[in-house]
Amino acid sequence: MAKVQINVRVDAALKAAIDRYCRSQGVIVGHFVQEALLDRLEELEDIDDLKRIRHEPTRPLADVLGDLGLDGGL
Repeated sequence: MAKVQINVRVDAALKAAIDRYCRSQGVIVGHFVQEALLDRLEELEDIDDLKRIRHEPTRPLADVLGDLGLDGGL
Protein backbone atom coordinates (compact mmCIF):
# COMPACT_ATOMS: atom_id res chain seq x y z
CA MET A 1 0.00 0.00 0.00
CA ALA A 2 1.34 3.40 -0.95
CA LYS A 3 2.13 5.69 1.95
CA VAL A 4 1.22 9.36 2.03
CA GLN A 5 1.96 12.00 4.60
CA ILE A 6 -0.65 13.85 6.60
CA ASN A 7 0.00 16.83 8.82
CA VAL A 8 -1.91 17.66 11.96
CA ARG A 9 -1.37 20.02 14.86
CA VAL A 10 -1.83 18.53 18.31
CA ASP A 11 -1.41 19.80 21.83
CA ALA A 12 2.23 19.72 22.95
CA ALA A 13 1.36 17.63 26.01
CA LEU A 14 -0.38 15.03 23.83
CA LYS A 15 2.62 14.83 21.51
CA ALA A 16 4.95 14.39 24.49
CA ALA A 17 2.74 11.63 25.89
CA ILE A 18 2.69 9.83 22.54
CA ASP A 19 6.46 10.13 22.23
CA ARG A 20 6.97 8.77 25.77
CA TYR A 21 4.60 5.87 25.19
CA CYS A 22 6.13 4.93 21.84
CA ARG A 23 9.65 5.14 23.24
CA SER A 24 8.74 2.96 26.24
CA GLN A 25 7.06 0.36 24.02
CA GLY A 26 9.53 0.44 21.16
CA VAL A 27 6.82 1.57 18.75
CA ILE A 28 7.33 3.96 15.85
CA VAL A 29 5.14 7.06 16.25
CA GLY A 30 3.87 6.80 12.67
CA HIS A 31 2.72 3.22 13.28
CA PHE A 32 1.07 4.20 16.56
CA VAL A 33 -0.84 7.05 14.91
CA GLN A 34 -1.88 4.90 11.94
CA GLU A 35 -3.24 2.18 14.26
CA ALA A 36 -5.05 4.78 16.38
CA LEU A 37 -6.73 6.24 13.29
CA LEU A 38 -7.77 2.79 12.06
CA ASP A 39 -9.17 1.92 15.50
CA ARG A 40 -11.18 5.14 15.55
CA LEU A 41 -12.62 4.51 12.08
CA GLU A 42 -13.64 1.00 13.17
CA GLU A 43 -15.32 2.43 16.27
CA LEU A 44 -17.27 4.89 14.13
CA GLU A 45 -18.39 2.09 11.82
CA ASP A 46 -19.51 0.08 14.87
CA ILE A 47 -21.52 3.08 16.09
CA ASP A 48 -23.22 3.32 12.69
CA ASP A 49 -24.02 -0.39 12.85
CA LEU A 50 -25.49 -0.01 16.33
CA LYS A 51 -27.68 2.88 15.23
CA ARG A 52 -28.92 0.81 12.31
CA ILE A 53 -29.74 -2.34 14.30
CA ARG A 54 -31.50 -0.42 17.09
CA HIS A 55 -34.31 0.20 14.62
CA GLU A 56 -34.62 -3.41 13.49
CA PRO A 57 -37.73 -5.25 14.62
CA THR A 58 -37.29 -7.62 17.54
CA ARG A 59 -38.94 -10.88 18.48
CA PRO A 60 -39.57 -12.51 21.83
CA LEU A 61 -36.93 -15.08 22.78
CA ALA A 62 -39.63 -17.75 23.18
CA ASP A 63 -40.58 -17.34 19.50
CA VAL A 64 -36.97 -17.65 18.35
CA LEU A 65 -36.43 -20.76 20.49
CA GLY A 66 -39.61 -22.25 19.07
CA ASP A 67 -38.43 -21.62 15.52
CA LEU A 68 -35.18 -23.37 16.34
CA GLY A 69 -37.01 -26.31 17.89
CA LEU A 70 -35.65 -25.42 21.31
CA ASP A 71 -38.94 -24.49 22.93
CA GLY A 72 -38.11 -26.87 25.78
CA GLY A 73 -35.22 -24.59 26.79
CA LEU A 74 -31.56 -24.36 26.07
